[in-house]
Amino acid sequence: MTPQDTPRAPLRADVHPTPRSSRVRRWRGSSRSPSDVPRNERRHRGTLFAALAGLLCGAALPAQTETVAVQVSLEQRRGPLEMGRFALGQGGLSPEPMWDHRIAEVRALRPKVIRLFLQEYFDLLPARDRYHFTTLDRSVETILQAGAEPLMCLCFKPRILFPVVNQDIVEPNDYEQWEELIFHLVRHYGERSAHIRYWEVGNEPDIGEEGGCPYRFQPESYCRYYQHTVAAILRADPQALVGGPALANPRSAILPALLDLCSRQKVPLHFVSWHIYSSDPQRIRATIDDAKTLLRKYPDLKPQTFLDEWNMDLGFPPADGRIQPCYVAEVAWQMKEGGLDYSCYYHIRDYHVSFERFAPFMSPRGTAFMEGWWNRMPQFDGLFDFQNHVRPAYFTFKLLSRLTGDRLRLTSDHAHVHGLAARDDRYAAYQYNFMLWNFSAVPAHVEVTLEDVPGNLTAKPVMLDATAPSADEITRLRPERAFPINGEQPSFRVSLDPYGIRFWSLERRR
Repeated sequence: MTPQDTPRAPLRADVHPTPRSSRVRRWRGSSRSPSDVPRNERRHRGTLFAALAGLLCGAALPAQTETVAVQVSLEQRRGPLEMGRFALGQGGLSPEPMWDHRIAEVRALRPKVIRLFLQEYFDLLPARDRYHFTTLDRSVETILQAGAEPLMCLCFKPRILFPVVNQDIVEPNDYEQWEELIFHLVRHYGERSAHIRYWEVGNEPDIGEEGGCPYRFQPESYCRYYQHTVAAILRADPQALVGGPALANPRSAILPALLDLCSRQKVPLHFVSWHIYSSDPQRIRATIDDAKTLLRKYPDLKPQTFLDEWNMDLGFPPADGRIQPCYVAEVAWQMKEGGLDYSCYYHIRDYHVSFERFAPFMSPRGTAFMEGWWNRMPQFDGLFDFQNHVRPAYFTFKLLSRLTGDRLRLTSDHAHVHGLAARDDRYAAYQYNFMLWNFSAVPAHVEVTLEDVPGNLTAKPVMLDATAPSADEITRLRPERAFPINGEQPSFRVSLDPYGIRFWSLERRR
């Protein structure tokens, strides 16, 4: 089923497409969990979805083409674009750095932050009053080498403080020892000059092991846990930025409870975070709007907004390989239009998990689910696959990273054709750049009109080819013939294929 075929129903509290810290599945469209749905009913629903997807994606579409008008001003600035805030994360799957052989490629995307799961397999508290950070250091150093700042997500349960493996036992048996562990962890990276500011308390605490982490909180217990944890963080580093709760369901009762706590008791809250996996970018936008509506009820709080896990509903991946790269661009636009502060795409690289590494801190059922999902199910999350091959969505991020400097006004008269434009006066050759895409199964003929053209320019177009047999960058980002632009001829026409993406750099002609 393509994103356009998905009904545009309002986001419901019982619909959370595929949440996971480590990419796990939830049943959609029901308040029941997967285990509550009879197996034969699950099989019937899956068959129905597959049949509908086949009909909608495979049926012959009528020959039609949309006509679109786009205007780009080369002078009207909308403030810094800061595409680096459209950042990345890596799933909590292994104590290994997982993508350390792709540091250069990730650095080329210029992410400002990269989210890192601090799972129990890092063994941060091997014995009482003994701390072990060496293994974690490797993953932190990988992020720093990529030029990004780690966003540290705290989701571990040391056996000493949580002797019973149970996702519903969420508070340590000794809060004083817990706070000392957090204090030493934060101080360790302060002493290493790692420049870690962001500390996130928990990951998908509303769903527990279904989200790949061993906690399943209630609002009251999460608030107590948050208060103790941030007190230790800020004792170690008063300049740290703390937040949460990294919800799987953006409408969980945990977030209003946290906001109430922080407002009433003046507990620091520098950012709020949540997740969504949906193939409809408008559903992702709806979560941003909902979060901002909720925050307006607490005018004394001024937290940033972090959507720090998102991707398509990969339980039902698209058959057309062009959709996911275009989806990334459309979500970036929706996030910018919605005023989101940061996002973290889930994730950099797909990676197999070890049953033995998760078994010490997750239930047998939860461990088996993790192993089965990551080692048996087809995965389409990563910018790099299990074998470390680059996927087409990486090149959407690559084009977005070229949009530096100030955002320029770009308008489109069509709901499925959007774009971003930027001006960076540091560059003479690449001062103006803009990007257009067509998030639709119907091709589009676009007339682009440039306004406020400063003399004679040369437009250098690039097309993202998501279906090319080679993943070489010049093949994926295929240069096309340059052409002149000036004030007397400020318009040109271009065709956008279904889910097509095009990019232009404008150079001054001497």
